[in-house]
Amino acid sequence: MVLWFPGPASATGEDVAEFHVHGGRAVLAAVFAALSAIEHVRPAEPGEFSRRAFENGKIDLTEAEGLDDLIHADTDRQRRQALRQLKGLLGDKARDWRGRIIEAQALFEAGIDFADEGDVPMELIAPALAKVETLLGEIEEALAVESRGERMRDGLVVAITGPPNVGKSTLMNQLARREVAIVSPHAGTTRDVIEVQLDLDGYPVTVIDTAGIRETDDPVEQEGVRRARARASAADLVLWLTDADGVVPPTEGSAPIWLVRNKADLDGSASGLTRSEVAVPPFRISAARGDGVAELVTALVGFAERFFAGQESGLITRERQRALLLETADALRRSTIVIAEGEELAAEELRRAAYVLGRLLGRVDVEDILDVIFREFCIGK
Repeated sequence: MVLWFPGPASATGEDVAEFHVHGGRAVLAAVFAALSAIEHVRPAEPGEFSRRAFENGKIDLTEAEGLDDLIHADTDRQRRQALRQLKGLLGDKARDWRGRIIEAQALFEAGIDFADEGDVPMELIAPALAKVETLLGEIEEALAVESRGERMRDGLVVAITGPPNVGKSTLMNQLARREVAIVSPHAGTTRDVIEVQLDLDGYPVTVIDTAGIRETDDPVEQEGVRRARARASAADLVLWLTDADGVVPPTEGSAPIWLVRNKADLDGSASGLTRSEVAVPPFRISAARGDGVAELVTALVGFAERFFAGQESGLITRERQRALLLETADALRRSTIVIAEGEELAAEELRRAAYVLGRLLGRVDVEDILDVIFREFCIGK
């Protein structure tokens, strides 16, 4: 079956034909061979259809980024966040902001360039400044939201650390539900950092198994300990695993540290554990048998919920977007300061703010301000 989508109503804005064929490899190879034999027909480059949709104005840059995030989403919450961007969550807001900046800029420009025109209002500065201050407040409010949206793309990082031979790799395997780390009764088995990506109730979580932290003369193990300390210090949550003897976790670093006492089965207390004893730190578990692990996972889900709280309403999902909005806010702020030195300086800052938002959207057009001036004030009629 062949479907025909004439432009400009297609997804890319161009004429598009879709071939729906049987999925066998031989059939697909024959179709590709037949199409490639046609003059001027070639396979698409990576991302070319999305690129053409962007270039033809079907999507803006934030929506293209949302599409990329949707393609690479590993969890349902990542998928929902990407879908909101694809539907224009940030793009629509940025277009509205840019339009209002251009309106304020038009007021300044009209007062500067067409002061002699009788149909141009004389009191333009006050309403223009009011628009700018309102815009600045909205953008600063969006920037004030912590970068949970950006982190949702990368995931929460949980580091399992502690002394050697306390069951870190065993706990790692329990959380991953498969053997991702080598388990051995000999201390120092884990030399490098091992990572596994988990989906905990839709939240993306990266769990890190690190080398046992201890003083050693082995240069390879020393490097493992150094890496373990570095990754733990950069994690969002540290699970300090220890045995029944109870080694006190370190206080260095800013991430929360949960004390997890393992090997409860060896001291005979595992069978007598109550839900309240294993549901909150300090946790008591048996990684070997799985006792208390389910409650630990439930607590991790709760931590992820609190960590990502508010991301549903967050506009920003990438560092590029945050940097450009910061630059826009700076330009708006400066426009309210330099107005005392002249409308020309304030108008230039607004021009820069509109340009930066154009970069955010991937659309930079210097002609639209002229449309606003001539339409709103009927100059040159």
